Amino acid sequence: MVPSVRKWFNENFTEEKYKAYLNELNSKHPGAIEFRVAETPVFVDKAFTDKIIDCCESIVDVITQPNFNALVKNAVPQDVVVPDETPFSHFIAFDFGICENENGELEPQLIEMQGFPTLFAYQIWHDEVTRKHFNIPENYSAYLNGFTKETYQQLLKEIIIGNHAAENVILLEILPHQQKTRIDFYCTTDYVGIPVICLTELIKDGKDLFYEKDGRKIKVERIYNRIIFDDLQQQSKEIQDKGKILLEELNVEWVPHPNWFYKISKYTIPFIKHKYIPETTFLDEIKTLPADLENYVLKPLFSFAGQGVVIDVTEDDIKRITDPHNWILQKKVKYADVITTPDIPAKAEVRIFYFWKDGEARPVATNNLARLSKGKMIGVRYNKDKEWVGGSLVYFEK
Repeated sequence: MVPSVRKWFNENFTEEKYKAYLNELNSKHPGAIEFRVAETPVFVDKAFTDKIIDCCESIVDVITQPNFNALVKNAVPQDVVVPDETPFSHFIAFDFGICENENGELEPQLIEMQGFPTLFAYQIWHDEVTRKHFNIPENYSAYLNGFTKETYQQLLKEIIIGNHAAENVILLEILPHQQKTRIDFYCTTDYVGIPVICLTELIKDGKDLFYEKDGRKIKVERIYNRIIFDDLQQQSKEIQDKGKILLEELNVEWVPHPNWFYKISKYTIPFIKHKYIPETTFLDEIKTLPADLENYVLKPLFSFAGQGVVIDVTEDDIKRITDPHNWILQKKVKYADVITTPDIPAKAEVRIFYFWKDGEARPVATNNLARLSKGKMIGVRYNKDKEWVGGSLVYFEK
């Protein structure tokens, strides 16, 4: 995206450098990175960064307005409403495709957002290793708003731990050591100091939760939640039954609270108008279907990781839907072939991290991750046997 920097990077790239980079990236927790790591970061100039942040801030304007909860009052499915909701989501992630408009100009387009964590801790390590092996220019940073590794790590720690001792705060997930994102869980322990606990390990006593370590029963006072209920509902009956305790009144604090996964999500997009947000409508509110359905994408509201998305929409696809209130129809965006690689160009998607500390009026942009693709969609299943694709990060011009 910055032609001079791209040319410099590609000319200085070697397979030996890439292998050494992967070796060090994997050295922290061998075997924990199950996803493909791309050969290159994405370089973004200041003007394009400003476009992304402008869109994010307009969404934050909506999220922080007094009537936001009224707008999204039906967002949380009744069977997964968790008590003691917090006033806001401590973490928000905004996903943008790097797209091409009708005039052939590059622009960001919002693809998804979530009031939920992502690879916040792993990206600290990812940036550190990338800088070491690829000599990233000093006037580019993965961090936003002047954050550095130290200040970012400190804010992440303050938000997750709050006013508690680290051992009383847990990262909670379902079968965490089997998750493809487990590298982030382990890095969270490294950088924040909290343990990774499986849902099945929780012990309930009245309204209190505990976990065991070295023969001690330790009270859980705060949960850094990584459980997605859609994932929970795919588990065995035993695990699903265990998960029901999360729906009870408990003496715990949530960061972020599980309800925000739904409140800041695809469900929210139809309420926000911005030139970098594709036209999006709840399916049950469409009176007449667009004549050019091939230019739209059909998305289920309550699924994750791209599951259930229909890219090449037909009227038959829409007729088959029995719960149109749980779907959105979104104008298709055109991902740009923006990253020059040794063979065909790659497309890119950027995820911006926003952190919201207790006592602050608004969340703040802090860091990012990126994903490169040469397939029809971003994701592993569309990029098998391809190179210069996979997980990455953006370096923004300062």
